[in-house]
Amino acid sequence: MNGFWKRPLTGAGVRGVLGALAAGALLSGCGAVNHMIYKTTGDVMQGFSRNHTVPYLMESDDLAMGCSMSEATAPLLMSFGRVTDEPDQLAVMLYLSSGSCAEEQAREHELAGLAAMYSLEPEAAEDAFIRQKRAHALAARRYLKGWQHHNAHYGNPDTSECPDFDDDMDEFMYMAGLLSGLQALNAQIQSTSSVGVPFNTGSVVGRATQCLDNKKWWGAPMGLRATVWAMIPGAQPAGEDAFERLALAAEQGEQSGVRLGHVFQAIAALNKNDDALVKSVIRSHAESLEADEASQEWQFVDAMATNMLVAIADRLWVEHTGHRTPMGQFGAFWDDQREPVETMSLDDLL
Repeated sequence: MNGFWKRPLTGAGVRGVLGALAAGALLSGCGAVNHMIYKTTGDVMQGFSRNHTVPYLMESDDLAMGCSMSEATAPLLMSFGRVTDEPDQLAVMLYLSSGSCAEEQAREHELAGLAAMYSLEPEAAEDAFIRQKRAHALAARRYLKGWQHHNAHYGNPDTSECPDFDDDMDEFMYMAGLLSGLQALNAQIQSTSSVGVPFNTGSVVGRATQCLDNKKWWGAPMGLRATVWAMIPGAQPAGEDAFERLALAAEQGEQSGVRLGHVFQAIAALNKNDDALVKSVIRSHAESLEADEASQEWQFVDAMATNMLVAIADRLWVEHTGHRTPMGQFGAFWDDQREPVETMSLDDLL
C-alpha cells in the first residue's frame, strides 16, 4: 500500500481520481436535491389538501367517494412525514374518514347477523358478529391514530390550554379530532377488545368541546359534551340534564342545515335503551330533510349524519322484520299506525 501511494500519478490517473470525486459529489448532491424536492412536494401537498381538498370534500354529499379517497390517499400523504413535518392536522381528517369506512363495514356485518338471527340461522349470525367485531377493531385503530395526531398538533386537551385557531377550518379540524377520540373509544368497546384507547378519552373529549364556538358549529360541541354526560356514569355536572342539552343541540342543527345533533341525540337514546326516543329522533331528522336544505358549505357532515341515522333505523327494521328500511320510508316504522282508508259499500249498488 505504501508503495502505491509513492507512485507518481499519471495524467490518466489524475483524471480518474477527479472523475471519482466529481461522481461522488454529484451523487451526494442528487440525494440532497431529491430530499429538497420531496420536502417541497410534501409541503405543497399538505397545504393543498388542507386548504382545498378538505373544503371541496365538505361541500360534497358523496360519502362513499370521501371514504375511498381517504383510504387510498392516506398512505401517500402520511409518507411525506418522512421528509418534512409530520402532517398531523391532515391526518386527523384522513383517519377520521377512513375509520368511518371500517365502521360502515361493521354496520353491514351487524345487519347481516341480525337478519340471520331473524331467519333462525345461528351459525351465520355468529360469523357475521365476529366480522363486525373485527371491523370495529380496525375502526378503533384508525380513529385512535386520528386522536393521537390531533393531540400532536393541538396538544393534549387534558394538559394544555385551548389553542388559538388560525381560521374556521382549523377550528373544524379540532372538532373532527374530538369526534375521532370519542369514536375510537366507542369502537373499541364495540369490538370487545383493547386496541390501546385510554378509557378516560370520553371525559377528555367532553371537556375539550368547551374550546369550540357552539353556535358557529351547529350545536355540535354541546351535543358532543352532552353525549359524554349521557354515556359515562357520573360525568353529568350537577344541575345539568344531558337530554335537554341534546334536544337543544338537535334544534340548532336543524336550523343550520347541519343535523349532527340528531346523531348525538340518537346515540344517547340507544345507550339508554329508549327505542321510542330513537324513533322520534329519526322521524324529526327525516322531516327536517324535507323541510330544510343542507348547508352548502358542510353538505358532507349533514350527509354523514343522515347516513348514521339510516343505519340506526336499518338496525331496528332488521331486528323486527328481517329487512332494512324500505326505499322511501326513512322516518317511518313497521309498527306505525296506518291512516284508516275510507271504503265505499257496494251493497247499495246491488
